Amino acid sequence: MKKPVVIIVGPTAVGKTELSVDIASRIDGEIISADSMQIYKFMNIGSAKPTEDEKKGIAHYLIDEVDPSKPFSVSDYRNIAKSYIKGISDRDKIPVITGGTGLYVHSIIFDMDFAAQPSNDSFRKDLEMEAQKYGNTYIHAKLKAIDSALAERIHPNNTKKMIRALEVFYQTGEIIKDFEESFVENHDYNYILVGLTREREELYDRINKRVDMIMEAGLLQEVKDLLASGLTYDNISMKGIGYKELIGFLNGEYDLDHAVWLIKRNTRRYAKRQLTWFKRYKNIYWKNLSEYTLKEDVVNDILIYINSKL
Repeated sequence: MKKPVVIIVGPTAVGKTELSVDIASRIDGEIISADSMQIYKFMNIGSAKPTEDEKKGIAHYLIDEVDPSKPFSVSDYRNIAKSYIKGISDRDKIPVITGGTGLYVHSIIFDMDFAAQPSNDSFRKDLEMEAQKYGNTYIHAKLKAIDSALAERIHPNNTKKMIRALEVFYQTGEIIKDFEESFVENHDYNYILVGLTREREELYDRINKRVDMIMEAGLLQEVKDLLASGLTYDNISMKGIGYKELIGFLNGEYDLDHAVWLIKRNTRRYAKRQLTWFKRYKNIYWKNLSEYTLKEDVVNDILIYINSKL
């Protein structure tokens, strides 16, 4: 029989960390994070990493493992996560993957094609200059001339994606694949998918309060320390929500109150995108945490579902 892998997903601030620990403790599981910020060392406050107390003695992986100055891809995540899944399963424990980074989760469930598409730096730079000079609509029109369906699915404001699609076509003569067509479900494990959500107003209130908490916990100083260590906005790790907005403040682009407002707004928008992403999954067991008064009740309901799939 295929080894089980429990995957618990949902938007930021919904309560994944606490519930995942409770679930893991009840099924003899160990947790693999699927959070694109918690993987980085030194980025503790802004990524809301679980504390040792919050882990409750449950082993956690892919937290605090990557230097924030180094690139880290989805394929890197998949390869490392799968090695942890194997190790946990070989010890007769159940891997519990939890997080809100859709591509990370996706890379485990589906056979994504990570083969590198050919690139052309000179052609790309020319397009970037054209976008600056003539605007995004000009680049989008070029895309539409190649394939109207391709232009339909790439937003005119997504300059990077438009240029990449044109670059691939220029190099290969082929239309870049739609993301939905670029994977097939793999059958390595018995995947048990659980989705957590809350009523929108409650979720947004939790997000706003979390931002206030991480600011009080010293996020601004954390960003200053990271910049002092040699990191810059150009590092992918520093483009995470909370970090990029405070860099803008430190660069004098706006005041601190506006930076905090931006963090809250961008986090709410991110949560909305996360829900949209995960709602595309067909075999997912959704639980609205707003419908529960006692945490133990939702834990029991989720356990009943998991046990029915084991």
